[in-house]
Order: sequence, then structure tokens, then C-alpha cells
Amino acid sequence: MSYSTPSYPPSHPDHRRLPVIDLSAADRGPAERAALHERLHAAAHEVGFFQLVGHGVTEAETAALESAMRAFFALPEADRLALDNVNSPHFRGYTRVGDERTGGSRDWRDQLDIGAERPARAPGPGEEPYWWLQGPNQWPAALPALRTAALGWIDRLSAVADRLLRELLTAIGADPAFYDEAFRDGAHPHLKLVRYPGSAGDGSAQGVGAHKDYGFLTLLLQDTVGGLQVEREDGRFHDVPPMPGAFVVNLGELLEVATDGYLKATHHRVVSPPGARERFSVPYFHNPRLDARIAPLDFPHAHVAPGVTADPANPLFAEYGRNELKGKLRAHPLVAARHHPDLVRHEAPAGAVAIPS
Repeated sequence: MSYSTPSYPPSHPDHRRLPVIDLSAADRGPAERAALHERLHAAAHEVGFFQLVGHGVTEAETAALESAMRAFFALPEADRLALDNVNSPHFRGYTRVGDERTGGSRDWRDQLDIGAERPARAPGPGEEPYWWLQGPNQWPAALPALRTAALGWIDRLSAVADRLLRELLTAIGADPAFYDEAFRDGAHPHLKLVRYPGSAGDGSAQGVGAHKDYGFLTLLLQDTVGGLQVEREDGRFHDVPPMPGAFVVNLGELLEVATDGYLKATHHRVVSPPGARERFSVPYFHNPRLDARIAPLDFPHAHVAPGVTADPANPLFAEYGRNELKGKLRAHPLVAARHHPDLVRHEAPAGAVAIPS
């Protein structure tokens, strides 16, 4: 992720709502699919965020995941702390309220980080350290249904995101299969089950600080409480009102870099709900293989691309895994200090974007 300085003035009262994209229009004949592509192109190029409907995920599937998530956060604290991510060199498991950092400041939320269920891989001599990110999840013994619900959700949203990415590439005139190889045989999806417990009580409004996601696409399920805000072209952060049945979708930095800034990754944040009111959300991050090298996209609008947003504090690399490992080391300092002190000392300095040309 890349970061902007946290500040929390009130959201602009006349906020513009995000575009709404109906993915099911792709199945309703050439005319409606063409109109879908026009809307999707505009949303991804101009905003970088939109509400996705027509995705095919049912209310029953969503309710099953939400039920399992709420049951997890209702477990006794000792049961949750038994899954502390400090015990995992793979950055999997439970993060206590205030232990994650964005832009160097604490995020007032707790969460369970889940990925593809794979054997641990400790990098061998000469191997990239990002292979530490592959490994098993931590699951609560008292709640076996959570594993089924969470891994099923990863599979379900992976299919939605795959289709959405192919429609997006088609919408801007690119080969829809251009990045298929990057996701083949071992993509690196990431799921968070997140609870915001209310305000911190110290005046800080940071539920999670302003940042961009560093993968391809993020699909967010949010409850009815609200608090997500997106930076718009006026430089202000605007509320994203919850929309029943919709996923909030945002583009990650890899798509911005791969299109030289034509597709837009946008800063966003969460403002803590007031008092002790809880907010729940489930972001799914659609990421390629850790060792996937992300080639620049060949598409007809490349000549008008504005260039990538420069952030000297956040260099980007051709191999996806290097970007994710950099973000994990910064966001989870306790895990990094316990398991990867050598990587913290040698974290890559600021530099030019390293997507190959």
C-alpha cells in the first residue's frame, strides 16, 4: 500500500456517489455489454472506485459469511488471541486492535487475515523472501464453520474478480487474457475479516489510514454502518454510503502502474464509527502469484496515459510478492520484528517504479 498523511476533516456534504456497474449486463447481448464496457472504462479511468452489482453472489452466501465472521468476533478474547498473527511468519491470523499500522499510525480495528491454504514455504538460499507470505492460516478450534465460510468466500470472489478483470481489460481495448498467466497456478488471494469497535477514545478518527491497495482489484463487503471514504478529484475524502447487495470495488496499484496511470488507484480510508458502535467489513484482495512479473499492458489508450503517481516512500516492483512483503513488514511491525528482523533492516529504499518495459 502507499500512504497519504492522515487527516480527518468532515467529509464533504455534497459528495458524489460512486458509479454503479452491473456485471450481469455482459450476458444481455452485444448492446448492453458495450454499454457496460463504456461505464466500466469511465469508472476505472476517472475514479478508480465503483459499486458492483449483478455479480451473482447470493444473499444466502453473504449471510453465511457474515454470520461466521460475527461469531468469530464474539468468541472470548483468549480464543481470538490464540490465533495472534505474531505467531505466524506468514502474517496470517488475528491482529489485535491498534496493532496494525497505516502510514506509521495505528489502525483502530481488529481483524483476521486469511489467504489460500497452502503449506509453509521458508525461502531457501537465493530465493526471494516474499515466499514467507505463503503458508497455512490459523483457525479457531471453537468455530470450525469459519474455515468453510472463509475459504468458500475466497473461491467465490476469485471467480467474480477474474471475470471483472477480463471485462475491464476488454473495456479499454486490451486483450482480456493478458494477465491470465499471472493468476495461473498459485494466485495469492487475501481476505480480511474486520471489526471496527468504535472510536479510540483519544480523539483519533483513524479506523484505517489513507492508502492505496497494491494488488489488482479489491472487492469489499461492508455492513450498513458506513465510514469508508474515497479521495475524489477535488482532493477531499467523500463518504461511500453502503449499497445493499453491492461490492465496493477499487483498483490496486499494479493496474495503475501497468497502464502508466491510465487506470486509477485511489486513496481511501475508514473513519471509526462514533462511540462504541461496531462496524464490520470483509475486503477481498485479488492478487496474482507472488512471483508473477507484471508486464505493461498493451492497449490503445496508452499514448494518453498520464503517468504513475510518484511516491518516493513507496517504490513498486515488477514481482508482485515484493510489493506485498514490503507492505506487510510496514503494517505489522510486531510480526516483522519477531520473525523477519533481517528483512526489516534491509527493506528496499525509495526508488523508481520497477515495472519492466
